[in-house]
Amino acid sequence: MNAKRNKPKAVVLMSGGMDSCVTAAIASRDFEVAALHASYGQRTEQREVQSFHRLAEHFRAVEKLVVRLDYFSAIGGSSLIDSAIPIHDADLASRDIPNTYVPFRNSHFLSIAASWAEVLGAHKIFIGAVWEDSSGYPDCRPEYYDAMNAVIRAGTRPSAEITVETPLIYLSKRDIVKQGVELGAPFELTWSCYRDSNEACGVCDSCALRLRAFQEAGIVDPIAYATVPEYARI
Repeated sequence: MNAKRNKPKAVVLMSGGMDSCVTAAIASRDFEVAALHASYGQRTEQREVQSFHRLAEHFRAVEKLVVRLDYFSAIGGSSLIDSAIPIHDADLASRDIPNTYVPFRNSHFLSIAASWAEVLGAHKIFIGAVWEDSSGYPDCRPEYYDAMNAVIRAGTRPSAEITVETPLIYLSKRDIVKQGVELGAPFELTWSCYRDSNEACGVCDSCALRLRAFQEAGIVDPIAYATVPEYARI
């Protein structure tokens, strides 16, 4: 117990999904977790908050913070926050950015994380961004995080020394699943579906990427799906 108390704190952004769960598992090896969740009017926000609290408990978070960013719904521009824009079925062969992209969303999250980290005296912020095997969102690119780290250095006290860590950014989703299993990440507590809160749809972009990752890893996804595409069946 004394060793745990001697760990430094790190702010871990936790959406409640698969990637943030594995990121939290990685961070918890060397840091006490200060768990941060942002609700921004997304369709499954209540289910995601539920997963966040369960994950925070699992990782024995020493601090928890849930913030509401209701202005995203007023801004619009994404099917996640505008019910008038349909969430399309996934097309995993497409290189186009899907309409689930929320413009510049991660910058808002990281700004809050940086403020909280400076207050807590935490020098690390962990986020589960993935670039090479995800939807191609612009704010998941490695160069974006290089730029955000420069902004955080410029906008905080010199003694703060806060940096954003992206331990999954170059991994495939399949390898994220494998690493999560190795770390004992509780995938059964997570939620990834963009559309539904009771049973994952299985066909939105997030569900499809997750199901394919588990299939390629040869591991059964522990959450229930309304539909499991043929390519994702084990």
